[in-house]
Amino acid sequence: MTIGLRIAWRLDGHGWADCTVTDRQAVVVLTASYITSAPEEFLTALARLIAGETETRAQFEAEPTAYRWIFYREDERVWIRILELRDGSDHDNKGTEIWSSRYAIDELARAAIHCFDDVARTYGESGYRGKWGEHFPHTELEALRRLWNDGRHLHGA
Repeated sequence: MTIGLRIAWRLDGHGWADCTVTDRQAVVVLTASYITSAPEEFLTALARLIAGETETRAQFEAEPTAYRWIFYREDERVWIRILELRDGSDHDNKGTEIWSSRYAIDELARAAIHCFDDVARTYGESGYRGKWGEHFPHTELEALRRLWNDGRHLHGA
């Protein structure tokens, strides 16, 4: 099976990360600051989707720019929109859509889990905390992994 969606999280200086989203049509690079819990918020939003929510969000603050992920679930597919906003408190309609696509929820979850598994391998616990300034999001990653695995077993994947 060809993977169409890839997500990469690269720590870039203390408290900063670049999140690269790549698919068959485009590549976008989002900046995130540790002033908010961007990795935890992102992983939790995906877990809520898998658990059955039909709309959820996550936001990366880039001081003052923000990148807002908006997820709409319909059956086993998710429409993902990423908006760039001048300020994190802006309404969606003030944002510019920089990426949009539809994926199977399974593929989205797999891409996020692989992303943060790679982060753990690359930086390790102390390296991650030293560069990001916060603990690695184990709890959120494992909650997403557990929900994803449970869903795959229920659907025979």
